[in-house]
Amino acid sequence: MATKKKLVVLTGAGISAESGLQTFRDGDGLWEGYNVQDVATPRAWQRNPQLVLDFYNYRRQQVLNAQPNAAHYQLAALETDFDVTIITQNIDDLHERGGSSTIIHLHGEILKMRSEENESLIYDIRDTIKIGDKAADGAQLRPAIVWFEEPVPLIEEAIALTIAADIFVVVGTSLAVYPAAGLLRYALPHIPKFIVDKKIPAAPTSMQISTIEKPATEGLLLLTELLKKHC
Repeated sequence: MATKKKLVVLTGAGISAESGLQTFRDGDGLWEGYNVQDVATPRAWQRNPQLVLDFYNYRRQQVLNAQPNAAHYQLAALETDFDVTIITQNIDDLHERGGSSTIIHLHGEILKMRSEENESLIYDIRDTIKIGDKAADGAQLRPAIVWFEEPVPLIEEAIALTIAADIFVVVGTSLAVYPAAGLLRYALPHIPKFIVDKKIPAAPTSMQISTIEKPATEGLLLLTELLKKHC
């Protein structure tokens, strides 16, 4: 039996937006009405941890109430023909619930919390985190999210997977948040590359990239047809 080709898919907020989860990708710097600098940076946490917790507690309930959409299911279905790895910038669990097997969360997970002092002390969380909730090391628990201005621990693994890819796909991301946006440059020059988005983001003009300018749910239907020739 022939070995399945390695299909690496970088996903962003656009794929979750169709499940009703809002984004701040439109460039106004706001996320659910909050300024990103007030809720998604280490300085915000030091300045007003209660506000940060309130924001992520609210987001967590939104995620739990959301459902995977057709795009999530379509990516999972590609595992029939490909060795699929999802590298996502999203903090929700919709890829998992949509049936994908291998997912790397570059920016953390909303359904996990960690010690503010030790990022390896991680726990599952489905309700709320409160001031005074402590990790095993006695430190305050915080969302297990990679905030702006923090290093991205899994980026090296993501780069290695991208370099090894036989096909590289970008779905629902503005390619504006680094280092995730830079992954496209690590895809080898000769492999097929695709971008699926309702508004195609700027990409290196030197790269040969096929584009599908549609929302993720529609675009992945077309992508599936195009990928059949690469099985």
